[in-house]
Amino acid sequence: MGIRQYSASTDTTIVNAYEPNLRTRATGANGGLADVLEVYSVYGRQTTSSQELSRVLIQFPISKISSDRTAGAIPVSSSVNFYLRMFNAQHSKTVPADYKLVIAAISQSWQEGVGLDLETYKDETKGNSGANWMSASNTAAWTNVGGDYISSSGHIFSQSFSTGLEDLKVNITDLVERWIAETDVAAYGVTQVNYGVGIYLSSSYEAQFSSSTGLNSGSVIHNPDGATKSYYTKRFFGRGSQYFFKRPVIEARWNSTTKDDRGNFYYSSSLAPGPDNLNIIYLYNYVRGELKNIPGTGTGEIRVSLYSGSLDNSSPSGSKLALYDGNVNITGGYVSTGIYSASIAITAAATPLTKLFDVWHTGSPGGVATKNIEYFTGSITPTVLKAAQSVSKPTYYLNITNLRDKYRADETARFNIYIRDKNWNPTVYTVANTNPESTTIMSASYRVFRLLDGYGAVSYGTGSDLHTQLSYDVSGNYFDFDMKLLEPGYAYAFKLAFYDSALVSWVEQPEVFKFRVESYEY
Repeated sequence: MGIRQYSASTDTTIVNAYEPNLRTRATGANGGLADVLEVYSVYGRQTTSSQELSRVLIQFPISKISSDRTAGAIPVSSSVNFYLRMFNAQHSKTVPADYKLVIAAISQSWQEGVGLDLETYKDETKGNSGANWMSASNTAAWTNVGGDYISSSGHIFSQSFSTGLEDLKVNITDLVERWIAETDVAAYGVTQVNYGVGIYLSSSYEAQFSSSTGLNSGSVIHNPDGATKSYYTKRFFGRGSQYFFKRPVIEARWNSTTKDDRGNFYYSSSLAPGPDNLNIIYLYNYVRGELKNIPGTGTGEIRVSLYSGSLDNSSPSGSKLALYDGNVNITGGYVSTGIYSASIAITAAATPLTKLFDVWHTGSPGGVATKNIEYFTGSITPTVLKAAQSVSKPTYYLNITNLRDKYRADETARFNIYIRDKNWNPTVYTVANTNPESTTIMSASYRVFRLLDGYGAVSYGTGSDLHTQLSYDVSGNYFDFDMKLLEPGYAYAFKLAFYDSALVSWVEQPEVFKFRVESYEY
């Protein structure tokens, strides 16, 4: 599972727009309980050079992200990306095109408020709780009208919009990491507290206004290089929206795949580039059903050696085999609680061994240790890499072998994938004596859609984050999925895609795997 979402905790819209009478500005208006958020700039509506602006304030529960990291639910810094995601809300008004929105960290606390009216702006704070254009709360004014924002690197981001109907998705990892650390003295000079972000048109798209003093004039922002045309109205769904998948979130994405080559182990070959000759194998230390660190190793090193088999190939025998670097031990490493890995390469003998045994132990990297504790012995069936005389175009049969009809909305489930070549043509003897082995797909990804309307709840993560990639081990491919990403009460389906190196593209497989997500109160 390489994806987790954090819904907004507070949001509101603030404006310096005129009320319908075109005489009074609605600078005291608050939209904290509205189910949409809006950004716009109107030039020349009240006079030939009047300025009217709308901005969005939004905040997320960074403490929850921090606690999830402490618990190991999301990776450490530099191993995860955080995206601000907001979703376009269709409406009947004019939609701006060809513009840029700024996303900037807010530098002081503010209140959400209880206003609903984004049409006539009648819901004014008037000393009640809630931010507006002039005040951050009922006890504190903004230093600058329209909100106080941080413009230094790592605190300000942007996204360009072409049609104006696009969703907002911006990588704000630098800012989220600053919030998690709660300090940014080197970059900003103060402790960086999470006050959320403001979202507004960049200065060249907000309406022009030139003050003779070079300062803001009342509620109007001094912006001499601003636009002399209007950009209105871009709307996003707010946190109070009835539409589950449209609520604003910070989405954590990371590559969580485990690629265990124990079931896909190749001898070193001159046919393969150097790195492709390495096989990564894993040790999983379960104690009474839970992953636990091996005492004495902690998060440190572990050694691995390869042996040939006994006469019946049921146990290791003889001396340690020489590995690709000439040593007989390789240094493995800690992955996460109870999980260790090692990268191994070995060249086939004139008569290749049909079975290898990997022994995990203490000891020195190169030779015989004075004291060796053996932790685990596994088995490997290696393969000799061979070239082909034609381009392979396999088609597959696949199934999720442990798929259930229903899942709880609060559970994370593991899905095991059985894959075999559709053209598998066994002999009668093979059918009678063995189960067909599952084919391992090295690059595979999943997506999730709602059956009712085909809405894409989770898209393929085939870009830089690889957050929907499938893992694999000796049993085949698998992936973990957090049902909290889906709205309960609906039926969904998984689809899988495999990367085809000949086509240099992803090929979606025809199978559809259906399930339902339920929310149980008792």
